[in-house]
Amino acid sequence: MEPRKPIHAGLNIALVGYTSAFAVVIAGLQAVGATPTQATSGLAALCVTVGLGTLWLSLRHRIPITLAWSTPGAAVLVSTGGVHGGWPAAIGAFLLAGALVMLTGIWPRMGALITAIPAPIAQAMLAGVVLQLCLSPVRGLASHPWQVTPILLTWLVFARFATRWAVPAAFVVTLAVIALSHHADLSGPLLPHPVWTTARLSWVAVAGVTVPLYLVTMAAQNVPGVAIMVSYGYRVPWRESMTVTGLGTLAGAPFGGHAINLAAISAAVPASPEAHCDPARRWPAATAFGAAYLVLAALTTALTTLVAGAPSEVIGAVAGLGLLSTLGSSLAAAMSGSADLAGRAPAAITFVVAASGLSLAGISAAFWALAAGLVVQAALRPARNLNAENTSPRPADAENAALGIHD
Repeated sequence: MEPRKPIHAGLNIALVGYTSAFAVVIAGLQAVGATPTQATSGLAALCVTVGLGTLWLSLRHRIPITLAWSTPGAAVLVSTGGVHGGWPAAIGAFLLAGALVMLTGIWPRMGALITAIPAPIAQAMLAGVVLQLCLSPVRGLASHPWQVTPILLTWLVFARFATRWAVPAAFVVTLAVIALSHHADLSGPLLPHPVWTTARLSWVAVAGVTVPLYLVTMAAQNVPGVAIMVSYGYRVPWRESMTVTGLGTLAGAPFGGHAINLAAISAAVPASPEAHCDPARRWPAATAFGAAYLVLAALTTALTTLVAGAPSEVIGAVAGLGLLSTLGSSLAAAMSGSADLAGRAPAAITFVVAASGLSLAGISAAFWALAAGLVVQAALRPARNLNAENTSPRPADAENAALGIHD
C-alpha cells in the first residue's frame, strides 16, 4: 500500500479543499455580479487552472507543490459586493490581479512590498473580510433552523472526531438537505459550459477588487505557502510559481475565475510524511491532487445546479463553517504584536473597518481598512522607532531572503 499512499493523500486533500471552499467561491463571484451560470463557469475555470498548474509544477520539479484557488480572495469578493461597471469590470479586476502576481515573479521587489506590509494589519483585514461570512451559520440557524441544524451538528461531530473532514461532511449534509427540501432542476446540461466575458477596465474596481484581492492572495496564500513548503525541506521555485499562478489567473479570468495561488494549509498534507516517509517520493501526491481537480471541474456544473434553488442562508452556513479556521488564525495573528495601544490599535482599526462593510466612492471596505490601518500605525509609531528603523535591516528584506525572494 505504500506506493499508493501519496496518491490517496493527494486525492483526499483535493476533495477536502474543494468541498471546504466551494460555497465561498460561488458566493464571492455572485456577489460581484456573476449570474449563476457565470459563477459556475468561474468555478470550473479555477478547477482547471489549479489542476493544470499543479501538474506542471509537480511534474517539472518533482516536489509536492500544489496550487489552490484564493479562498480569502473569494471572501474579499463577498465583502465587496456589487462592482461599479458590473461583472465585466470585475473580470478586468481579476485580470489585473493576475498581472500583478506575474509581475511579482518577474520583479522580486514586488515581493518586498508585500512583506513590508505589517502582518497584523494584513491579517486583520482578512479577519474583517471573512467575519460576515462566518456569521452566516448563525443567521441561517435563525431563518432556516430545520435545514441548518443538521449541517451544524454534522460539523460539530466531525470537528470532534475527524477534524479535517468536518467541513466536507457538512457540505455533503448540505447537499442532502437541499435535495430533500428543494426541487433542483437537473434536466439541463450538467457538463461544464465555459462562459466568456469581455473585460472592462474600471479604476474603482481596481481599487476595490484588484488591490485587496492581490494583497490577500499574496499575504494569506503565496507567502505562507512557501513557508509551509520550506518547513518540510522543499525549496519552492518562486519566480516560476508566480508566473504559473499569474498566467493561470489571466487564463481563467475571462471565464470567471478570480485568482489561483500556491496552496497554504492544504499544502501541508502532500509535503508531509503523511504522504510518504521519503521526501523524494511525495511528489505523486501533488500530481494526484492536480488530476483530481480536473475531474472536479467536470462535476462543477452538476453541483452548482443542485444548490441553485436553495436559500442563500443554507449555502452560507457551510461557507461560514469553511472559513472559521481562517477567521481564528487571522485574529490570532492580528493581535500577536505588542500589547500596548500603539501596537494593537492599527490592527484593531483595520479589523473594524473591514468588518463594517464600509464603501466610499464605490471602493470596498477591504481597501479602506488597509489604508486606515497603515495611517493609524504611522500616526502612533514613536519617533525613536523610526530612527531605529533607519539604521537596522528591514524585516521585509530578511523575510524575503528566508523565502528565497531576491532581486
